[in-house]
Amino acid sequence: MGALPCTTFQSVSVNIIIGGSEKKQGFRQCFLGGLRCNDFYRSSSCEEDILSKGQRVPLLKQLSSSSHQRHQRHQKVVIAGKYPQNVDLPADLPQSKKKPFPIPVKELRRAARERQKNKKGRPRRPIGPPRNGLLVPELIPVAHKVFEARTQLVNGVAELLKVVPVHACRHCSEVHVGPIGHPFKTCKGYNHGARNSLHEWTNCFLEDIIVPVESFHLFDRLGSRLTHIERFSVERIPSVVELCIQAGLDLPQFATRRRVDPVYYFGKQMFDPNEDEAIFDMKKTESNELLKFYEPSQQSNNKLLSSEEIQNLAEQTYQAWNTMRQGTRKLMRKYGVKVCGYCPEVHVGPFGHRARLCVAYKHQQRDGRHGWQAATIDDLIPPKYVWHVPDPHGSPLRNELRRFYGQAPAVVELCVQAGAATPEEYKPMMRLDTAIPDSFQEAGKVA
Repeated sequence: MGALPCTTFQSVSVNIIIGGSEKKQGFRQCFLGGLRCNDFYRSSSCEEDILSKGQRVPLLKQLSSSSHQRHQRHQKVVIAGKYPQNVDLPADLPQSKKKPFPIPVKELRRAARERQKNKKGRPRRPIGPPRNGLLVPELIPVAHKVFEARTQLVNGVAELLKVVPVHACRHCSEVHVGPIGHPFKTCKGYNHGARNSLHEWTNCFLEDIIVPVESFHLFDRLGSRLTHIERFSVERIPSVVELCIQAGLDLPQFATRRRVDPVYYFGKQMFDPNEDEAIFDMKKTESNELLKFYEPSQQSNNKLLSSEEIQNLAEQTYQAWNTMRQGTRKLMRKYGVKVCGYCPEVHVGPFGHRARLCVAYKHQQRDGRHGWQAATIDDLIPPKYVWHVPDPHGSPLRNELRRFYGQAPAVVELCVQAGAATPEEYKPMMRLDTAIPDSFQEAGKVA
């Protein structure tokens, strides 16, 4: 069907010839001096001339409205949900590169310039907690909840490991939750080339599920920075526990300073009015049930849990995992936590320590010093992703269908296989809405 004839500009009037059933297509294809009729009619400069002459304006309006209605009728309907449909895991960074900053450096510099600009001509505001040495009152109960959740998480995972089969690779840090280890060739451990990167599965322990992240315990978080000589004289404890202690948790075996009066800064120098040791509040609790980490007893080993008890335990364990991560994220907004950009070393405090313990890529050029930057929640509580098994009692995972399987944190996958409900935030990562083909030939036909 060819384009309809159309005249060009003549003084002021415009003549458009549209005939029969070809009205819509002719209206789309006719041009007026290099400008389409629809664009010409909608332009503000010529709209008044066309309305003044009154030549077939109702027809143009009708065609424009019908085209707009047809466009609306064929528009795609997009339902925006809280979580996307499928989510891929973050790519593994090469060891020869530094970790990216949580907030880009350009954004940090822009925010610093804005702060300096807003400070001009205004009186200096007093420094608030926790930078002045005092505690943040509203975060003290959060610190207790995080510590309780961590204790409950450790005990729950230890009990679920007796019920749900979990395997760990003998040569690398890979973990698989399921009756049979997965056949994927992803091993990067010792002598993996001779094994064709296949895993060698063995028994799994608690440390394989909950990755231990430790940091130095600071008696005074505003005191002098830890030196390289003091690295053996200072005790190392779990980083989450150290964060809770600095946020207001009092444990008898870990002494810490609690200031009564705030400190003052004169430039970069700090003036501490709490010079007398009697002013420091050294709280000692006689007994604390939260200090009882997991200790297997004979009664718990001999006791067989029912299916309902296992399901309730899985739900409580996941709630403890979720509470610990959310509470830790709240504490990290106020209390500084640093991580090395080259290695997984974590330090809880406003400044990183000076111990030369980094052995990452090109550490000789830095003399073993860490490249401190702001830490994220995954640096403090590593999720330890594992492959999600759609049906633990069905067929095992297949190597040729690897791209159809999802992944999830090891604690979440352990709780789901124990009977807990699948969390909404991890469903896109698990790819629960992805249909898994039955054979490799069927998988090849999928776009």
